[in-house]
Amino acid sequence: MGKRKKSHQRRKLSGETRGVSQEYPGEPTTNPYLKEAILEVVENQLRDNDPPETRQTLERLLAAGYSRRQAVEMIGSAVVEEIWMVLHERKPFDPVRYRALLEKLEG
Repeated sequence: MGKRKKSHQRRKLSGETRGVSQEYPGEPTTNPYLKEAILEVVENQLRDNDPPETRQTLERLLAAGYSRRQAVEMIGSAVVEEIWMVLHERKPFDPVRYRALLEKLEG
């Protein structure tokens, strides 16, 4: 009986995950799991100071009055844009392009 319950939980989780990417009227169009993954990338860059421009951008945005969460989300938008270039434009990761995206963030 414990085995059956476990597989039911697995099916339920799969269904919930599949539904996240579908759009429903009145529902947000962002994927919360993907957002958290992007924010984790930013936190890793900050922790490792790699690239150092991520930390510099965070400090610049904080000095401009953004909350830490807002600043990290703004940096995350640069991460997303760079990922888009790599995946959809089939261009290799470009640290110069990524730094330019960070510099464009208002602060």
